[in-house]
Amino acid sequence: MTAKKAAIMVDEMYQVLEVWFPYYRFREAGLEVNLVAAEAEKEYHSKEGYPCVSEVAAGQADVGDYDCMVVPGGFAPDFMRRSVDVIKFANDMVKAGKIIAAICHGGWLLCSTEIYKGKKATSFMAIKDDIINAGAEYVDAECVVDGNLITSRMPDDLPAFCTAVLKALEK
Repeated sequence: MTAKKAAIMVDEMYQVLEVWFPYYRFREAGLEVNLVAAEAEKEYHSKEGYPCVSEVAAGQADVGDYDCMVVPGGFAPDFMRRSVDVIKFANDMVKAGKIIAAICHGGWLLCSTEIYKGKKATSFMAIKDDIINAGAEYVDAECVVDGNLITSRMPDDLPAFCTAVLKALEK
């Protein structure tokens, strides 16, 4: 694969598998991966307390440097949406037509963008109504790919989710 770069969004209460599984899978595939958050070089903790140190602040991240944005779940997306810089970065990635991938509750952040309008998507069932209200046609499936939008429901879907992201990045 040609050199590509992914931004994996992080914040407090992230779902540990949904950050680290794609992080290592993408690195293994040859991608450069940055952990992007509201603040750079800050330690964020998973729901279980597992630490993660962000590398890049969303306000300093250059959309032109990234081919893909991955939004993991847990309760982190609720915290992500409290940051104007994180929302701006997400919107800029969407407007630039980058690959946008969200799993589980990750779709909450995307509700603050225009990505769902007229697209098919999935998520953890608890935020189904949020996804629909943001303009998506909800599909209960392991992984839904609609153009540059890739979504999955839960950690069990990670193999299909990561495979779909990597396939999209090959284009």
